[in-house]
Amino acid sequence: MPLLTVLPEGKIYEYTAGGSLMNIMLDAGLFIDNACGGKGLCGKCRVRIKAGDAGEIGDTERRILKEETEQGVRLACLVYPSSDLSIELMQKEKKHDVLASGYMPDFTFDQDIIKRPVTIHKPTLEDQTPFEDQILAETGAEGFEYEALHEHQMMPGEYTAVLHGSRVIALEPGSTADALYGVAVDIGTTTVVCSLIDMNTGEELGHASEINAQKFFGLDVLTRITYEIEHPEDGKDKLQKAIVGSINKMVASVCSKHGISQDQIYEFSVGANCTMMHMLMGVDARPIGKAPFAPVFVRAKDVRADSIGLIAAPGARLYCLPSVSAYIGADIVAGAYVCDLKSEPGNVIFIDIGTNGEIVLASHGKLMSCSCAAGPALEGMNISSGMRAAEGAIEDIHIGEDGVELGIIGDCEPAGICGSGILTVTKELLRTGIVRKTGAFVKADKFDESDYRSKYIRVDEEGKRSFRMTDGGSGSEPLYITQGDIRQVQLAKGAILSGFMALMNRAGIGMDDLDKVLIAGQFGAHLPAASITGTGILPFEVEDRIKYVGNTSKTGAYMALMSAKVKREMEKLAHEMDYLELGATDNYERLLSECLIFPTFK
Repeated sequence: MPLLTVLPEGKIYEYTAGGSLMNIMLDAGLFIDNACGGKGLCGKCRVRIKAGDAGEIGDTERRILKEETEQGVRLACLVYPSSDLSIELMQKEKKHDVLASGYMPDFTFDQDIIKRPVTIHKPTLEDQTPFEDQILAETGAEGFEYEALHEHQMMPGEYTAVLHGSRVIALEPGSTADALYGVAVDIGTTTVVCSLIDMNTGEELGHASEINAQKFFGLDVLTRITYEIEHPEDGKDKLQKAIVGSINKMVASVCSKHGISQDQIYEFSVGANCTMMHMLMGVDARPIGKAPFAPVFVRAKDVRADSIGLIAAPGARLYCLPSVSAYIGADIVAGAYVCDLKSEPGNVIFIDIGTNGEIVLASHGKLMSCSCAAGPALEGMNISSGMRAAEGAIEDIHIGEDGVELGIIGDCEPAGICGSGILTVTKELLRTGIVRKTGAFVKADKFDESDYRSKYIRVDEEGKRSFRMTDGGSGSEPLYITQGDIRQVQLAKGAILSGFMALMNRAGIGMDDLDKVLIAGQFGAHLPAASITGTGILPFEVEDRIKYVGNTSKTGAYMALMSAKVKREMEKLAHEMDYLELGATDNYERLLSECLIFPTFK
């Protein structure tokens, strides 16, 4: 088999010829940024060929890489090696801060998983009561899971019965009542958070977070669904293995920190969007990616944790919160429940801003929802200098006569710009008049040489205009915001605002009738209200009504973990939430066109 040598570490991997270099690297577990899912569009999967035959350079690579091809740089998704190859990695995976906290309402603990001490007595000729019946009588349970009977050699003595609702799911020798732990999980398209919970007290002992391991198969749900479509033999299994393995790794890490064994975990409670839930369960997600976008399931799931490969106690359960539709998932149901939208007396909008923008309007107790494809631009993807919110990412910017002031995560040299940064720079370009409300850069000759704005506008050899954020230096290239970048933000903002307005219009309410706007999720938490309204994602009028509620998906997963009543109420809420399909709404194309226009600064 041919060999792939990866520098600078010098590690060597065997590979099977026929696939792309990107897929070879993914199979080897190597980090590679593939924002477009290997379509040759984003230009981020750069590697440097050091030795070997990488094949001819195509037109797409020449267009994207330009003079970099002379330095051996290639796009891994467009290289199909068949012999020994030596490459140098040009990217390093950066540490990311993931939002793990959020608003927590008061509620009563009433968890499904409980422990009961039991004593098994030795049968006699006078009393031949079977061990099973003894345990059921002592615990008040109605039945035994087969595995609980099968996995133990029952002898007289003291035991602890583990109950899931009315059934015994495990039997443990001795007294183990003090060891009862669960995990609340939020699976986002971009990030995953796992919190270790002491189910006896409800205390969160700690949490672990990572970028979703399915990133290797695409950065958004559609590219991951496309991966399933293009790999019908094993695509579904690889996506499931990636997320389950990631959860097991995070849980092992947080358990180790607190001296807890994974076999003391009795339940996982998961909030996620509908596609992520399908991929976690190993269920075909392909129907979600094409009309009529009908998912295989939306109801809550309560199964054995080991049925999908999660490492936990014998008999441990996995509870997946319910969804509403293909694009209003369990994470949004959790948010609506946590924020108690059903009980709001007035008009409230709940928005989770991310790759998809999910919106719920609560109008006097009636809940209506919609989803809009914002795309990954708001998380720094599909942007020429884009990156996730990690060390080196520009997250804030101010353009003035004295120069460009940058706020950089980690207080280091800028490496790119993240989602909050791209929105802030868009707002600044609109405020300073460098970009018009149509989204187009002004012509270079609009400003004379004495105008401070003139020095920031670059015109390339093809006549395309862009904004220079940094001068480069220390071996780094200058960073620009291109016309294409602005268009990506414009499409995202148009999608979200159109969803917002469509719900308002359907309910027959105006801006004066809206009492508050709740912003949830990883991205929204890092975004100032001025940037949300300054780019027109939401109207200026709501700026003083915005409230941030954090990671309500994980909060909802925690509440479901700690309360059977919460589970049932969430299931009822999901059934009661109406869904508005924007594409089927009258005059939606006209509304979307109007929402694409940026606001005008006075």
